[in-house]
Amino acid sequence: MEKEEFVENIVCVVDFLRLCGWFTNCCILCTGVDKIDTGTVISMAVNKPRGSSFSRNFTAASNTISQIPGLKHGPNGTMFLSSGIPDLDKILGGGFTLGSLVMVMEDPEAPHHMLLIRNFMSQGLVHNQPLLYASPAKDPRGFLGTLPSPMFSKDEKSRDRDAEQEKGLRIAWQYKKYFGEQNSEFQRDGKSEYCNDFDLRKPLERHFYSGQQIDCIRLQDSADLTTFHDRCSSFLSQTPRNDRNITCAGRIAIQSLGAPQCDFSDKECDMLSFIRSLKGTVRSSNAVAVITYPPSLVSPSFSKRLQHLADTLVSVKAIPDEDKEMAKLLTGYQDMVGLLSVHKVARINTQVPTILEATTFSMKLQKRRSLILECLNQAPIDGSSGSSYASSGSCSGSSKTGALDF
Repeated sequence: MEKEEFVENIVCVVDFLRLCGWFTNCCILCTGVDKIDTGTVISMAVNKPRGSSFSRNFTAASNTISQIPGLKHGPNGTMFLSSGIPDLDKILGGGFTLGSLVMVMEDPEAPHHMLLIRNFMSQGLVHNQPLLYASPAKDPRGFLGTLPSPMFSKDEKSRDRDAEQEKGLRIAWQYKKYFGEQNSEFQRDGKSEYCNDFDLRKPLERHFYSGQQIDCIRLQDSADLTTFHDRCSSFLSQTPRNDRNITCAGRIAIQSLGAPQCDFSDKECDMLSFIRSLKGTVRSSNAVAVITYPPSLVSPSFSKRLQHLADTLVSVKAIPDEDKEMAKLLTGYQDMVGLLSVHKVARINTQVPTILEATTFSMKLQKRRSLILECLNQAPIDGSSGSSYASSGSCSGSSKTGALDF
């Protein structure tokens, strides 16, 4: 209806201007056409695209960025880097924002934070991205042997099997195009374009390490943070910030910063200065830094300051094996290995906070292979027990009555 009314208004205006006598001359001067009828004017007005002063110009540089594995466009001119966990990327709106600092609060009872670090590092190696790994362990390079491998083999076999079955697909031939769209979006040349599913039982193959830029740092060798900061700055200088020509993105993974094994564990001011400087350097480069720290081994004030410095803040928590009360409240409790909570999401190039539908998610190992995150679901009430949330209502015969009970 709005379009029809718009066309009628144009016809009225055209007829009025024709009576004025100068409409035709104006159109000839503007368009160079000798004869202009009402239908031409209407088609010009209706088919004219409505432009916006805020329209975004997509250049060849943006198309080049979209073709880089492990990177994709985000809102407000930001770029996303995959965390290595597909569910976590969806929760955060696309992944880790390029140029952001990610903090992970460890749980002293279980090393669930290592699952996040392993997937984050493996995703970078699969996408041929430079990697810097720092750990208080004695042999940080030996940790590379524990990185999970992407699940390629079965996916490729299933695709080959689907290709053979597709030849004999006669009835549901209309669905072929939908299958093609899904494959083109998530896979390319047998590999995931953005995020992979990793098999925690299989180590990463050696050919992913060949020719890679991997820098492993032993934090026990750093008496102070000056040397460590210099190495991080040297690593980040190889991926300077250039939004128009991004060829690669770097990844920094620092495990258990502030652990007692480090000589600088009691120097909280030095660690704060280091993280503040690292955050500024990462922001001016095409990289993402993920730092885990044990809140139980540092002072509460220091932990609060670290949380304030983080762009994205995540915490992990273990679940006791035999918690009958929790098992009654949550569905699938026996399959959970821990809980992941998102406390803060990076806000770059915007002042609008990101409001999540849920902030706490269950960590599960699907078939004991891949890590998945799911929203917590309340278990159904057992009708045989006779207990329910309505048992305390006025109709249950309770002796206590409220002010609004009848």
